[in-house]
Amino acid sequence: MVSSNAPRDPAPAHAPAHAGRLIRAVEWLVLRIAAAWPFLTFFVGFFLFWEYAVILFGVPGYILPTPSEIVTRGWADIPRLLDYTLVTGTESVLGYLLAVAVGLPIGLAIAFSPMLRRTLYPFFVSLEMVPKIAFAPLFIAWLGFGLLPKVIIVVLVCFFPVALNAIHAFGSLSDELTRFCRSTGAGPLRTFWKVRLPAALPQCFVGFKYAALNATVGATIAEFMGSDQGLGFYISIATGNMRPDLAFAGIFFLTLLGLALFGCVTLAERLLIPWHISQRRH
Repeated sequence: MVSSNAPRDPAPAHAPAHAGRLIRAVEWLVLRIAAAWPFLTFFVGFFLFWEYAVILFGVPGYILPTPSEIVTRGWADIPRLLDYTLVTGTESVLGYLLAVAVGLPIGLAIAFSPMLRRTLYPFFVSLEMVPKIAFAPLFIAWLGFGLLPKVIIVVLVCFFPVALNAIHAFGSLSDELTRFCRSTGAGPLRTFWKVRLPAALPQCFVGFKYAALNATVGATIAEFMGSDQGLGFYISIATGNMRPDLAFAGIFFLTLLGLALFGCVTLAERLLIPWHISQRRH
């Protein structure tokens, strides 16, 4: 006969660990929502004011539609909006990645070369003063209405923030720290990977994020100038047809696209430099 006082099987050891992780995740979510309530309140209040102000003052829909009309008409045209978002997103991402792939090495070379700093750097600064929109008609006239001219314009818009911030980032390491690395016996390559690159990444990400904000702007400007697809083309056609409801729907998707690209860069920054003070404050 088995005694009723026999010890029971212990609970699985991993159960408290899973419960602790779940509690921490819920706490993190609650804190994020609590921190975001001012923005959410402003966001909801802004659109409620917009909705009822248009109704109260009798503003015609062809001048300023209500947010509810924008949502209704945009949802009815959602397949085309999604297709054009994919087109503009492709142009923006390709141009952004090419700008980073070209601008970062060029900025690194200028930072380490006195000759390039005296020649290319003033040229880049002067070229940055030129509005990039001025080049859009030329590239479209030379290369047509396809993907290539849009990507080139996005590269131009994104290249200079990346290159100029990279020059500043890689050229700002103090001489004392450089001499200290040499005194420890570290060679140039080891000093670069262990000291220069980590020290430069925060400033480089300033350029990356600024370029991410400009990527969709460059793609949209190029589509305004000459295109038969994309969100810029969609907004231009909707405005010409006196359909501000559809134009606002296109602007909304353009905003989501820009936020998604900026969010990806911010996530990469958090993963690559979690030790930096800008990340530890969050």
